[in-house]
Amino acid sequence: MNIDVILKIAGVGILTAVINIVLKKSDKDEIATFTTLAGLIIVILMVIDMIGGLFDSVRSIFRLY
Repeated sequence: MNIDVILKIAGVGILTAVINIVLKKSDKDEIATFTTLAGLIIVILMVIDMIGGLFDSVRSIFRLY
């Protein structure tokens, strides 16, 4: 299993959480919500890319082209 992907997702999560806390402390709740949403979208795109790679691997293994 590739640990780099897990570390990237964790890094995005930690960075998003820190930015969210800083923005909420400075009373910018709307921007904090958008920042959290942006972090979620980035992680979802990373997961979708991994799922696409999985489907390509399954196609090549079973020769389903």
